[in-house]
Amino acid sequence: MKKRRAISSRDKTYLLMILPALILFVAFNTIPLITGAVYSFTNYRGYGDFDFVGLRNYIDLFSDERVRNSYLFTFKYAIAGTILINVLSLLLAMGLNSRIKGKSVLRGIYFIPNILGGLIIGYIFSFIFTYIIPAIGKAAHIGFLENSILASEKYAWIGVLIVGVWQAVAMNTIIYISGLQTVPGDIYEAGMIDGVTPWQKFWKLTFPMLLPFISINLILSTKNMLMVFDQIVSLTKGGPAQSTESISYLIYKNGMDGGQFGFQSANAVLFFIVIVAFAIIQMKMTGKKEEQL
Repeated sequence: MKKRRAISSRDKTYLLMILPALILFVAFNTIPLITGAVYSFTNYRGYGDFDFVGLRNYIDLFSDERVRNSYLFTFKYAIAGTILINVLSLLLAMGLNSRIKGKSVLRGIYFIPNILGGLIIGYIFSFIFTYIIPAIGKAAHIGFLENSILASEKYAWIGVLIVGVWQAVAMNTIIYISGLQTVPGDIYEAGMIDGVTPWQKFWKLTFPMLLPFISINLILSTKNMLMVFDQIVSLTKGGPAQSTESISYLIYKNGMDGGQFGFQSANAVLFFIVIVAFAIIQMKMTGKKEEQL
């Protein structure tokens, strides 16, 4: 029999360093996740007794119109937000990575939205959308600006989207800047010798080198957009007429206040699966693209 190697003092130190983080992760992530999954098979209202109902909650999810509308809104918001965030972030990153004066200061300024809390930004934009923009619209006699966009059942989601994109662009820009700085200068010099155009320089030289960073940003921005919550709370609270009710907000609102703890736990489990599926699909697609290039 092989003699088991004794744990060295260095290994013990590493284990002691990992243990607190592991305990916190299990206590505040793993246990609540398992508990929520168990409650998803019950009719628990958040208080009192409950019974196990099997898959009834999951079956009811697919016939609930409010749940269906929240998924449609969230997917629409996430797709539009992910596209805008990555396009704007890449353009800003290329500008901030060029040879311009004061680019370090500009990078700091552009990162400010990411430092501020989502609720704080939401309340500031709520004031802007509700009072400042309508006042400007009335003074300038611009009809479509005279009323708050947040009061429109048709366009309120655009106001939420503007705030979400404005805040999310900061982090994605920093990631793209990091990616641009890893591109060897020799590649651009060789491209100049071959006489490539600016578009060819980007598509044939820069883009392939940025694919790993694009993959990261796509996954992060999609996840964040799907989980939109702070902006909904501070701007619309799901209104008007539930037109901006995201999945996360619906789970919180009806799960905590509406006596649907078990039902919304099932919704949370389903939502978790959807987010994981989106991440896997994006990783597969960007992975295939990297192999082709």
